[in-house]
Amino acid sequence: MQTILGANGQIAEELARELHRNYTADIRLVSRNPKKINDTDELFPANLMDADATDKAVKGSDIAYLTVGLPMDSQLWEAQFPVMMHNVIEACKKHKTKLVFFDNTYMYAKTDAVQTEESPFAPIGRKATVRAQIATMLLDEMKAGNIEAVICRAPEFYGPGKTQSITNTLIFDNIKAGKKPKVPLNDNTLRTLIWTPDASRAAHRQHARCLQPDLAPALRRQPANVQRASGADFKSIRKGTEIHHPENVGV
Repeated sequence: MQTILGANGQIAEELARELHRNYTADIRLVSRNPKKINDTDELFPANLMDADATDKAVKGSDIAYLTVGLPMDSQLWEAQFPVMMHNVIEACKKHKTKLVFFDNTYMYAKTDAVQTEESPFAPIGRKATVRAQIATMLLDEMKAGNIEAVICRAPEFYGPGKTQSITNTLIFDNIKAGKKPKVPLNDNTLRTLIWTPDASRAAHRQHARCLQPDLAPALRRQPANVQRASGADFKSIRKGTEIHHPENVGV
């Protein structure tokens, strides 16, 4: 059983399709109000803030994928993300379930330095601090040998469907509506983005690592387009411009 925790977002939807297409039809979708992506999906309504509900949702799973997201509200993040991470970790430990955690890069320093798996956390702001906190919770359990897990860390999203990101909201949604894009970068600043279908495919590929008898703890940066766009590039996009998604760096 492959279980997706937080199954209503764009990453989860693409992940469910990728798992079904390339691996198994034995997929469980978990959220407060889950909806089928594939005809064979098992729907499991649960609130990950509830430890007992999370335990039941994870039970019987070979691999769980934590893809849950929350609205961009600092107070909500502080109140809910640590509780959900704790509940998921405890459920996975109890049921010997391997975990793939879909993470972001908020906890890293806000500099132009290249980010790698070895980059130290240097969170600035409340949301970044929460992301560093929950990542550290899982990393500590991995290092202690209490859980077998892989962390997939992705940069800023752009993409179709339900993709929620600053880039989509300020740039592409405005262009689509015939409005001027709002670009939160100066003309020379380069930005690394990831196309959400690519991010989901990369998360799916980590299930192969999880099938290994003894999974070594791992942090994996998601594949991202090496042809980064500048603030000036974004400002030059107009409605009708064809956006290419080149082959991304492999995982």
